[in-house]
Amino acid sequence: MSRRLCASVFAGLFGLQLVAAQAQQPASAPANPNDPIEKIKDEGLHRSQVMATLSHLTDVIGPRLTGSPNLKRANEWTRDQLASWGLSNAHLEAWGPFGRGWSLKRFSMQVVEPQCIPLIGMPKAWSPGIEGTLSAPVVYFDARSEADFEKFKDKLKGAIVLMSRTPEVPAHFEPLATRKTDTELLELADAAEPAPRGMRGGLPPRAGRGGPTPPAAPGNAGGQPATPARNRMARFNSPEFRAQMELNRKKMLFLIAQSPAMIVEASNQGDGGTYFVQGATVPSTTPFLGFGQQNQGGPAPRRVNAWDKDAPKIIPQIVLSKEHYNRLVRMIEAGEKVTIATELQVQFHDKDLMAYNTVAEIPGSDLKEEVVMLGGHIDSWHSGTGATDNGAGVSVAMEAVRIIKALDLKPRRTIRVGLWSGEEEGLLGSRAYVREHFGKNPAGGFGVAEPDVKESAEPRPEYARFSGYFNLDNGTGKIRGVYLQGNEAVRPIFRKWLQPFRDMGAATLSLSNTGGTDHLSFDGIGLPGFQFIQDEIEYSSRTHHSNQDVFDRIQADDMKQASVIMAAFVYNTAMLDERLPRKPEAREPNRARTASTR
Repeated sequence: MSRRLCASVFAGLFGLQLVAAQAQQPASAPANPNDPIEKIKDEGLHRSQVMATLSHLTDVIGPRLTGSPNLKRANEWTRDQLASWGLSNAHLEAWGPFGRGWSLKRFSMQVVEPQCIPLIGMPKAWSPGIEGTLSAPVVYFDARSEADFEKFKDKLKGAIVLMSRTPEVPAHFEPLATRKTDTELLELADAAEPAPRGMRGGLPPRAGRGGPTPPAAPGNAGGQPATPARNRMARFNSPEFRAQMELNRKKMLFLIAQSPAMIVEASNQGDGGTYFVQGATVPSTTPFLGFGQQNQGGPAPRRVNAWDKDAPKIIPQIVLSKEHYNRLVRMIEAGEKVTIATELQVQFHDKDLMAYNTVAEIPGSDLKEEVVMLGGHIDSWHSGTGATDNGAGVSVAMEAVRIIKALDLKPRRTIRVGLWSGEEEGLLGSRAYVREHFGKNPAGGFGVAEPDVKESAEPRPEYARFSGYFNLDNGTGKIRGVYLQGNEAVRPIFRKWLQPFRDMGAATLSLSNTGGTDHLSFDGIGLPGFQFIQDEIEYSSRTHHSNQDVFDRIQADDMKQASVIMAAFVYNTAMLDERLPRKPEAREPNRARTASTR
């Protein structure tokens, strides 16, 4: 008998023995219907309202740009909806000032000469509008270096300028939607303890998630796709990327000096009519040194944002789908004289420069002075309806507290839900909440705390009474586990809490950090703050900050699963005899403890 055949027979006999042994094991006891977790599962799976909540937030209210009337409407609607479910103290908490709001009133763009070509695209948020209909010639600003600027001097005034390089549009031989494989989950479970870093708040965010979005390579409009965090900062601070960013900055300054009518860029992600778009670019007058490095040799210059009340005048900026943009370039390179007609009407809102978080709570009983929190960010970008980013997380958080309230469960600690605004601009809403309630200044963006915001000399009393925060903000994918943020002490607790959900695919605990979501505002000041591990689905490939971030891309069963797990984790935290353990270096000194601290 060959060695391979022998091994095969042995494996077969071992498998038969294993099956027999399993058959002899007693069947697991049936679930206790009076167990609060079983009640949560039953309510969340069989009487869910999560999709109805999401539909109203996305289909009815629509996109929710920070500072816009749509976001204020969403704040008010979620406040009223939470109150209607019986939550207490439902209110809006102002933070800021943030700056101007912005709404798109009318937009259309098409080639009118030498033939009619309707174009797929969208203006960047906070882009200025134009009066009437602009009909202008199109120029391809193909500058690969500063030396190329000279040939375009005095030739761009009044023109519509294409400033991106033509992006590749590869075929899709792999599915756009994915779930985490067993191998990927095992790698997460085996992750080593995160290395110490010199920045507060954990890893820097994924591009476009919480914090100033790393500007794309020259001409690219939508930020960078999500990549492993350990590679992101190295790439963003590589000599090649810094050189591209510096060239891009100089290109924008040159264009402003030449007074074109409009700047058009290609989406750097997506294809087939899907494009990714964020905020308008305000070019800096200081050289780009790299992310997290701007303050070397002195204080960092103040970052000027398009939403600032005193932002300088900029040129209207449009993002087009790759295929349409590339065709325009090829037509021009073939010698065609291309003319585009555009309507672009916008409205800036500057009567109220504040922004708002929605907050509500379920009061606790014997430990009511202590707090457990959950949430997600309610703001979104403007080209879709903010369904996967992050209407999904908001709806799941709302559904979690609805479940607990509908079951009339009596948590020991107060459960508080926070729906944050300004996340897309740098975790601004949750950071403001943390400063106000806990007296500490969390880092944002790429780990840099705001220099003009002072934290309290001592943590406020709420800091000692806080147990934990749970966040959902990685799209529509179901929960597969929890990122522990280097907090090994919570592993045995969370392992027990995940046990009832193993058959739902949630079993992985990873010691690693994850970045880019509002949990960093809590973790960054030493409070237990956690983001759930989720399946990717189409998040990076199709929906994140794109025109396809809409209700139809949501997975209903995943939303129900996430809602019951969120509800269970929050309820379990509220019922513990002690608060969730904190990372050793984050434990507050004895003088910060209070009588209600356990």
